[in-house]
Amino acid sequence: MPRLFGTDGVRGLANRELTAGLALGLAQASASVLTQGRRAELRRSQGRRPVAVVARDPRVSGEFISAAVAAGLASSGVDVLDAGVIPTPAAAFLIADIDADFGVMVSASHNPAPDNGIKFFAFGGTKLPDEVEDRIEAYLDRDVLMPIGGDVGRIRRFADAEDRYIVHLLGTLPNPLAGIHVVLDCAHGAAAGASPRVFTDAGAKVTVIGAEPDGININDGVGSTHLDNLAKSVLEHGADVGIAHDGDADRCLAVDKDGNIIDGDQIMAILAVSMAERGVLTDRTLVATVMSNLGLRKAMADNDIRMVETKVGDRYVLEALGAGGLSLGGEQSGHVIMTKYATTGDGILTGLHLVAEMARTGKSLAELASVMTVYPQILVNVRGVDHHALHSDEVIAQAVTDAETELGDTGRVLLRPSGTEPMVRVMVEAADQATADRLANALAEIVRERLAN
Repeated sequence: MPRLFGTDGVRGLANRELTAGLALGLAQASASVLTQGRRAELRRSQGRRPVAVVARDPRVSGEFISAAVAAGLASSGVDVLDAGVIPTPAAAFLIADIDADFGVMVSASHNPAPDNGIKFFAFGGTKLPDEVEDRIEAYLDRDVLMPIGGDVGRIRRFADAEDRYIVHLLGTLPNPLAGIHVVLDCAHGAAAGASPRVFTDAGAKVTVIGAEPDGININDGVGSTHLDNLAKSVLEHGADVGIAHDGDADRCLAVDKDGNIIDGDQIMAILAVSMAERGVLTDRTLVATVMSNLGLRKAMADNDIRMVETKVGDRYVLEALGAGGLSLGGEQSGHVIMTKYATTGDGILTGLHLVAEMARTGKSLAELASVMTVYPQILVNVRGVDHHALHSDEVIAQAVTDAETELGDTGRVLLRPSGTEPMVRVMVEAADQATADRLANALAEIVRERLAN
């Protein structure tokens, strides 16, 4: 049986794979697992019940799924603070801010509206390690907590949830955003309330698009996966910068005043150089995944900044940040983590600090982004192959060596097996697109021939 939890919680088509019954069961199982230990024992000895924050993005299925989650928690003796529609990073922040025992976010991030997901955060607002998720999954088949009378949990509205989060964000800024015109694309998602407020309060002139969620339009042609409308709006309004969030606002991508896309790698490069200059980049180190562009590696080397690489996935970035006590990391997708202020990626926080650097330096976003040269990159997915044999095939290994020799220090080759299906991902970066395309397609064909099932 496949693992229920994926790379970021449990996701599926709402009311098909992700039902109210499953949401209720997961909530009850999480209550059994996440209320164990000394902390929970101390609360009980003081006559207090465990507390959980529950939040969601605005997709319509979130209403019944979050209700089922709250019911499952309360029926297990957990007091629920219902924060309503707020960004994922806001939920994580609030768990730590009010000293809650854990929290649940109902969201499918950048996925279309029919999908939904459930992700759990531990005490302190941190994501759960795999082994804890596995324990929750295992508890789905066990007896659940069934208190009675006054021991059942209460469900209350978390009335000032968004206000607390906005005050926190404003408190992180090194300088105001005065003089900067920002277009915000809120993806008709969870950022629609908080992001325009916080950018305005920080001093920016703000134009907003994608901020009319109706439950079914989340990520629909807007947000960080659809940047054309943002670029068009920036040009139409003569704005200085555009900031795009995804549905649950844990990501940030940008466009400059000419409508050019600034991706997560470029954003990390800008923030890393700024933080290093100001002496707040811990150990002058940036954490990024193996998929980050070669240009980021070269930019960091040119600025005497060390770069630590991880596997693809924000949880691996978080692990490396925590292990080294580091302050900045992220992914090309715009999932950027600033550990001084957040326990997960925060698209609003990232956008604020990116625009703050424009205000601080007086430079345009294009000027700031010029610290990094983006190398042409192509990714080819080779499906239906024996991906487990990838690293033991000598012919493939020699083909990779030959490609790397041709590229020298002007490019990079990465072959990696999928962790979930019989597929190999072939990625090539080169000084020009034609070379990248040629080498990637040639390597993909060799993989297809050598590992065919």
